[in-house]
Order: sequence, then structure tokens, then C-alpha cells
Amino acid sequence: MVRGPSPATDVGCPRPRPGQACPGGWISKYDPKKKTYDLIAIGFRNEYDATLNSAGDLFAYDADMEWDMGNYWYRPTRINFVVSGSDHGWRSGTGKWPAYYEDSLPPVVEIGPGSPTGFLSGTEAKFPEKYQRALYALDWTFGTIWAIHPQQEGAGYTADKEVFVAGIPLPVTDGIIGEDGNLYFLVGGRGTQSAMYRVRYTGSAKTEKAAQLVPTKERKLARSLEAFHGVENEKAISAAWPHLSSDDVYLRHAARVAIESQPHQVWSDRLFAEENSQAIISGAVALARIAVGSESKAEKTRELQKKLITKLNRVDFGSLTKHQKLGLLRAYALTFIRFSNPDQAMRESVIAKLDPQFPSNDPDTNTELIRVLTYLQSPTVVEKAIALIENRGAPEAPDWTEIAARNPGYGGTVKRFLDNSPPSREVYYAMMLSNARKGWTLDRRRSIIELLNEASKGAGGASFPGFLANIRDLHLGSMSNDQRAKLADISGENFNPVPDFELQPIEGPGRAWTQEEAMKHRNYRQADFERGRSLFFTTSCGACHRLAGLGGDIGPDLTSIPTKFDDEYVLSAIIDPSSDISDQYGMFEVKLNDGSSKTGLVVESGNQVSIYPPDHTADPTVVDADEVVETKQLPVSQMPPGLINGLNPEELRDLMAYLMAGGNSASKVYGK
Repeated sequence: MVRGPSPATDVGCPRPRPGQACPGGWISKYDPKKKTYDLIAIGFRNEYDATLNSAGDLFAYDADMEWDMGNYWYRPTRINFVVSGSDHGWRSGTGKWPAYYEDSLPPVVEIGPGSPTGFLSGTEAKFPEKYQRALYALDWTFGTIWAIHPQQEGAGYTADKEVFVAGIPLPVTDGIIGEDGNLYFLVGGRGTQSAMYRVRYTGSAKTEKAAQLVPTKERKLARSLEAFHGVENEKAISAAWPHLSSDDVYLRHAARVAIESQPHQVWSDRLFAEENSQAIISGAVALARIAVGSESKAEKTRELQKKLITKLNRVDFGSLTKHQKLGLLRAYALTFIRFSNPDQAMRESVIAKLDPQFPSNDPDTNTELIRVLTYLQSPTVVEKAIALIENRGAPEAPDWTEIAARNPGYGGTVKRFLDNSPPSREVYYAMMLSNARKGWTLDRRRSIIELLNEASKGAGGASFPGFLANIRDLHLGSMSNDQRAKLADISGENFNPVPDFELQPIEGPGRAWTQEEAMKHRNYRQADFERGRSLFFTTSCGACHRLAGLGGDIGPDLTSIPTKFDDEYVLSAIIDPSSDISDQYGMFEVKLNDGSSKTGLVVESGNQVSIYPPDHTADPTVVDADEVVETKQLPVSQMPPGLINGLNPEELRDLMAYLMAGGNSASKVYGK
């Protein structure tokens, strides 16, 4: 059992902002005598319910998010084997973890769409031994009680599923094994007739109580390592380290969490001396997950990150198994997420290692390569990923036809999805590529819009159209005004970035706004939305930024602000732009091969590089990419401070209301 961080703080979001992906459901254990509270596992959507088998091992029946159907990140209802310190990867929105992440645990079996309402063990049932050892998962939506048959495998389990009871309709709500050994279950809810049913065995097979299941030697070993979870113990490292290289995912997990529970200063040198590839991957994941925040000085953290990246770069990618390749890519990602943006030299070293591996012949590996290479701004990832998108095969649909037929109402959405599945994986590629700033041509932009247009003809859950629209907006927002105009024939936009309304002058009187004072004026329901839209241009925001299709294309498009940031962050970025500078939109010094240098914002488009001067009063310098010798980021933002200092409190409120609405109408966002 892991004592310590809450599910939210485990991923650094004690107060999540819109768009942040934080863990969902969790399982804890409370001892009323000792008055101790232990967090056991996180990362469920809605585990309804959990039960123990005769070996004392815990299983949970986790729900799906049916609105996500049609998206790559949709996760069907599933049975999880729940162990100490496990994270089963549920995150809000698009942030759900794939089952193959090195710091997650996969389900023992996936069931499909449904609505879990109960989960119980057959240990006390007067059934044949096979069904005593089964777990019973009750699904309300599709009127099914599933018999789940777990089989021990190393330190964990695999499982098969079997339809045990089904009916049309049979909206099961809960169940129990009675004292007589029969299974009793209830049906009803949402206007349906309530009833109670009994399931009893009438055959000739023996129904005596089955012997208690004996844990495997690997499970016993994993339990011994779990004793170190959340507890500092000098014996933990020597006991757990050999199992970081295990092929058994559950044993490796138990070892990693034991290692994570120890101060990294006492074991990181062992990682840097390690030669086994799997142990390096497991140890790197552990170090990335715990090291940040434990160092008092930023330079120490940066040095630790460099050492870790250097160690990962020495792992021979080609010699790894598929799971190890995915683990290595996850280790890289965590090293970037949990530490900080790597410096340019580190970026280039990782790109040099991974770029030749992309594309792979494995779709999952391609997904993770796109994720990491896009983050690193590889100059070739767009070209290669677009080729995968353009040469995609037919979408693969799961076998849920029988399930869907048990409920014609709720099953209609499932049936439509099965009959008309969208290219979900490629849409996910497109979502990740929306963060790429290099390698775009007009034809590649066109391929993305054509993909999203095709996907929009497919079927999915209630959130599916909205996700597609958001991805489309991200891509449109990253295009130049010229590109958007040229793609209007397929995007459907009547695109004109010039305001077609009269701009109102700033009234003032202004002041030197501070974060504390600005935060006092956030009553957006009282805001004048039209004046806020005008102020977007009169304060010069619109000279560089677009919002809702209006404005310049020098800086980042601000339309998606509401889904990414809260107003506290936005105000901070306006008041002190240099406090957190994006490496995509900061000030750069560009040295050219003729010996001259230029300073400004750098925008790459195809084989050309445009360098916009800091004051934006002159046209950009446009050079061929091969003329650039060196590009160095400067610690100063392109955006000048004090842009809002001319505004009075009401004007500041109006501008912020417009920004935080993402250009939508005030009535739609604030309920006016």
C-alpha cells in the first residue's frame, strides 16, 4: 500500500486547470483501529465495484466513458488486477494512458461498452469449482452478468470472459452470493420494472467449497516487495533492483514502486551504472517520476536530466522487444514531462537517436514515436507522419455486435460506430501533430484537413464531434493566414482575419497592473463582450495573435485558451511575458552564413525561415533554411510587458472575458 500523494498531486495538479488530465477514481484502505488511511491504486474511470478472490487478490470492474467512443483514447469497460501502487491510467479528456505504458498496468480482460453496477466473487457459491473461482461483473446497460475467469500468470493474472446471464431487457443493478450459495441479483432503474432473480446450480458436478487459491511464487515475491511501498528502508533497493529487469510486468511494477519509495540520491548512481536495458528503462521511469522537487537547486535538476537522457540514449533501440521500445519512449516522455524542456543539445541528441526508428512497422510504436518526436520538434516527424496518415488502411472495429443487440436503445450508438468506424488512430496522430511547428507545407496541411473531414463522416459517442472540431481548430490555429485562406475550399471557412467591426478606443485611466490587483476584476458575467473584442485589437494583442479567426499569425493562436489555461495563468503571461517563454514563440538570435545575425520571432514554413523584428513594425526578414547557421533563444519574450496598463478595471474585465471565452459569445460561455 502506498502512503502519500493524493491522486491529484501525483501528477502535479492539486487544483486542475481546464484541459489538465488528472487521475480519476482511486481505491484506498482504512483501518479503523489504527486509524490509518492507505492509498492503494489510482487511475480508474469509475470502478464499480471491487472484490477479492480466494487468494486475497483484489480486482476492480472499471467503467468506460461512452461519450469517447470513436476516439483513439476510448477505453471499454475492463477488469483490472489491483495491486499496491498501481496506476491504471484513467485521465480526463484525451489524456488517458495506453495500456502499454511502463508506469501503468494493463487490464486482465476488456469487456466492451457497458455500465458496471456490481462485481462479486463466486468464492462462497455452491457452483462447480470453475464458477466458484469466477468473478461476476454486472452490466446494467446491456443486461449481462459476465463470468470472469482469472488465471494466475507469474505475479499477475490474465482472464477470460463468459456470458453467464443475459436478457433483453435485463437491467441488472446489484447482486450477492446468498447464505444458501445461490447468486441473487436485482434489476430495475430508469423507469424499468424492478425484480429479483436467483441463479442456482442444478447439475451433477461437485459443489463443495473449492480449496483456497495458493499465490504463485512470483506473486509472493511481489507481495514481499510491496512491503517497501511508501516506506523508506535501506533493504528495499537490494531486494527490488534485480527485478527491475523482469519480464513479468507485475513483478517489475512491484520492484519499481519499491525503488520509487526510496530517496533517489541513494540509488541513482546504480541506475547510471546499470547495463541491462529493461532495468535502465524501469529505473529511468522511477527516477523521472520522483526526482523533480527533491532537488533544491534548478541546476542540479537540469544536470540530473542530462545524465538520464544520456543514459537512455545509450540503450540500443533496435535490440529491444516491442514492450521495451514502448517503455523506452515512455521513459523519454516522462523525463521531459517531469523535469523540464531539455536544452537544444539534448533535444538534438534524442532526435538523432529516434528519428531513424520512425516509421516503425508497429502502430503503437509509431504512436509513441510521434508523441516524443513532435514534442522535440523533429524536422522530419510531420512529413513521415503525414505519409502514414495518407497511406492508412481501413479502420478496425471491435467485435461488439452481440453486446449492442441486447439493448436497441443504448446499443444504437455502438452499432453505428461498428458500421461506420472513423480512422481513430490517424486522428490521434493529427492531434499530436497539432503541436509540431516544423515541416509543414500547404499540401501536408491539406492532408490533415482532409483526414478530419473524412473522420467527421464516421460515428462515435457524444464527445466525438467536439473532439474533432477541437483538433481541427488546433490545426487551423497553427496555420498562417495565407494557408487558412488557401485551404478554405476544404475547411469550409469564410476566412478573413481583418476585423469587420468598428474598433472602440481605450478609455482608461490605466494603471501599472499587478497580478494581485488584476485578479480582483474577474466578474465576467458583467463583461461587455463586444468591447472586449475591440480591446483585443486596440491593446495590440491582435497585431500578433489570432482569436476566433481574427488577428495576426505571428504569435500563437489564442482560440484554445479556455481549454488549456485558467485566467490566473493568462494574466500572469500578459503582465510578465518573460516569466515563462515558449521555445516556439520566444525571441531568438539567428546567425546567418553571411556572418550577419537577426533578432526576433522565428517562423518556419517549408524551406523558408521568417524572422520578425521585436517591434513588429517592419516586414520580416525571409531567408532559406540552409542559410541559417545557428538559432539561439534569448531570455526575453517577443511580447512587451505592460500591454494592459492603459486599461481601467472594467476594460481589463472585458478583455479577459473575451480571451477566456475563446471568441465565443458571452451568452454561450457565461450564461448571460
